[in-house]
Amino acid sequence: MKLLVLIPAFNEENTISDVIEETKKNLPEADILVVNDGSTDRTKQILSNHKNIKALHLPFNMGIGGAIWTGFNFFCKKDYELLVRIDGDGQHPPAQARSLIEPLLKKEADLVIGSRFIKREGYLSSLHRRGGIKLLNILTAFLLKKEITDNTSGFRAYSRRAANLLRKDYPFDYPEPIEVYLLSQKGLKIKEIPTEMKEREGGVSSISLMHSYYYLIKVLLTILVNFLYGGKK
Repeated sequence: MKLLVLIPAFNEENTISDVIEETKKNLPEADILVVNDGSTDRTKQILSNHKNIKALHLPFNMGIGGAIWTGFNFFCKKDYELLVRIDGDGQHPPAQARSLIEPLLKKEADLVIGSRFIKREGYLSSLHRRGGIKLLNILTAFLLKKEITDNTSGFRAYSRRAANLLRKDYPFDYPEPIEVYLLSQKGLKIKEIPTEMKEREGGVSSISLMHSYYYLIKVLLTILVNFLYGGKK
């Protein structure tokens, strides 16, 4: 099994080293790719001090979708079989990453999502974001006839088929819920497993309170338009 761990990072000077070292410790067989999304702090310098990792430095901040799309393209151009995404802000415990891989190895899923809300342990996000997540979950259940408890979780693992499909038509702005829609539409299997996440340990979230409402409206409209245009195949 050739495994790639994708770590998107934007201004994560306080956390990126720990995330890399914990990933090496818990997934020693994996290659690690950090996509530095135009950071303006010391993230690039810190990455240059880490040996045996791969780093791509975007010339400006493209947003999380652009960073993930870059990682998907790198993954698909090589001979990797599985991809795990662990964010660079310290929220996703690398110690739990292997549990994301197991359903892929058993061919039970093409996308595995680490969900905070199955067992509801650890950090569950702010109240207003939980409200938005709940609304997205209701929409997903209505359109796809499938219950997803944590549509916005970025702690994920992908089969090669899923990554190759997503890179061809990937949203650059807040992509996680749209991933679920796009893969379901193509008949790929999605599975959630319980994970326990932490509050971000550094940096600043790209989603402020106002951005949360913008994010929610944009994602809802994107999914609805896609559904009305293409339906669920």
